[in-house]
Amino acid sequence: MFCDPGPKAGSDRMTTSQGPVGDTSPFLAGFTLGSSSRTDTDSARVSRSGRATFARYGTGLLLTDAAILAAVAIGGVISLQSNPALPPFIVAASVALLVALTVNRSRSRRIIGTGLREFSRILVAGLFTFGLLAICILLANVKGAHSLFTGVLPVDVVALLFGRTVWRCWFVLQRAHGRHLSRTLVIGPAAEVVALTKRLGTDPAKNFEVVGFVLDDSESDSMELDGQTIPVFPVLTTIATIVAATRADLVIVAGQRAADQDFVRELGWSLEETSVDLAIASGLDNVADARIHVESVAGLPLMHVQIPTFAGAKHVVKRGFDASLVAVALLVLAPVFAVIAIAVKFDSRGPVLFRQVRVGRDGRTFEMLKFRSMVQTAERDLADLMDQNEGSGVLFKLKNDPRITTVGKFLRKYSLDELPQLWNILVGDMSIVGPRPPLPREVSQYEEYVNRRLFIKPGLTGLWQVSGRSDLSWEQSVRLDLYYVANWSLAGDLNIMWRTVKVVVSPTGAY
Repeated sequence: MFCDPGPKAGSDRMTTSQGPVGDTSPFLAGFTLGSSSRTDTDSARVSRSGRATFARYGTGLLLTDAAILAAVAIGGVISLQSNPALPPFIVAASVALLVALTVNRSRSRRIIGTGLREFSRILVAGLFTFGLLAICILLANVKGAHSLFTGVLPVDVVALLFGRTVWRCWFVLQRAHGRHLSRTLVIGPAAEVVALTKRLGTDPAKNFEVVGFVLDDSESDSMELDGQTIPVFPVLTTIATIVAATRADLVIVAGQRAADQDFVRELGWSLEETSVDLAIASGLDNVADARIHVESVAGLPLMHVQIPTFAGAKHVVKRGFDASLVAVALLVLAPVFAVIAIAVKFDSRGPVLFRQVRVGRDGRTFEMLKFRSMVQTAERDLADLMDQNEGSGVLFKLKNDPRITTVGKFLRKYSLDELPQLWNILVGDMSIVGPRPPLPREVSQYEEYVNRRLFIKPGLTGLWQVSGRSDLSWEQSVRLDLYYVANWSLAGDLNIMWRTVKVVVSPTGAY
């Protein structure tokens, strides 16, 4: 949720490791994984084992959690020493919470640094400790214990969340500089391996460093991908040997190889003594992990995928949240509206508000409101600028659009021109978070699958806005919107709203 990575979603650039693999076999001798201007010291730091990095990171989290709980416990004992029955329970609560954090795997290397999932496990551990402590105090008939539940435990949880946030900021910063990545080996047919590698490159967190391909159908010993040279190994080479040579932490199987049960089983056996993770690329697209449940039936793993719904209680809650929050926002921001309206009116001729027909849920049109940021003749002037279009797909974008006014440039940079859309949200045409509201002429050019963007209400903000806005390609924008449509949640909306605040304060791709 906090400390989002700097690189935008949508970049297809992959990182490769720097420096020689080593000569553990005649076939592997001489392979190098890319080239770089980094120093040897930087190369060594970048190529550290991801598993060892996570071990150190987990140890740091454990020590931080213990220090935070100890500090809160000492403070609680000092402040509540007037009641001699409470100090033992304060100490016990701190120990119990530390144990609960461990049992709930809040420091698992699969979730540390991920944000929302990590924080949710801390909250679950806090609730468990709260309930356990309540039972113990009730059985012991301790008087005046309300301070534990209104003071000590909430402070514990808030302090733990803050500590994890600091660590996450550090970890994200490290990965933004190419450190502590999961060194990844990708196996499968060339086409599927390349497609998967490019998708890994769009990961906003940049978690993966592809250090080699094991291809079924390539006679080359290397492959150029987005300006990087990645070594290629044939399947006849022992996988454990390749893992040792590339110092890989993760092996991903893609395409037909992922569907070959015998190959995957034997691969798992060959990796048993390497301490390397094995992952299978399922081919599923736009599916969040919250919608996936895996169970084993007769030794066969079955993946259950929850089908998205576009009506029901969850959407009623979303609508209630939108309406209540926007009603308050309109009252609070009324002075801001007035100042912007005056600035727009005095800057250029024309109305303060710009009204434009957009397409909403299920293809219904509505009139979207914005503060006017262009000259009054902007719509008529558009035809003369079409040959200068810098947008992709069906979108029209122009970085130095001559139609934008002086005040309009400022409003667009900080997304202030979008504020009147709060009214569209209040009346039910839009939502706070959702896909970008398209123009009718854009919808008329949609491919069939892109119409899924219209299954829910368009949003004032969304994944497209917090992931690069106008700097995104049309395909990247569509993929983000379709992902949101299929996987949205109220918690995810809150995350996007928080990220939107950061984007507005430090705008990127806004023009």
